[in-house]
Amino acid sequence: MDEKILDKILSGLSDKNIRFDDLKKLLTDLGFSMRIKGSHYIFYKEGIDEIVNLQPQRDGKAKIYQVKQARNIIMKYKLHKEFQYV
Repeated sequence: MDEKILDKILSGLSDKNIRFDDLKKLLTDLGFSMRIKGSHYIFYKEGIDEIVNLQPQRDGKAKIYQVKQARNIIMKYKLHKEFQYV
């Protein structure tokens, strides 16, 4: 995983420019499991009460509010501190 994506999401300065695939990969790299129901990608993780429900936009980017939701969960549970940069 490219640490730039995590830094970009945590900064909150580029929410409208986050690629859906990058956000999806980040969540799986952080230990979330994923299931797909139609066009919805649902992420969940043991010990995390919230789920993250993502749906890509037509241009391949993540929706702004979904990036914010993912960032809030990452910060709330301090997942960014557990993340191993590869």
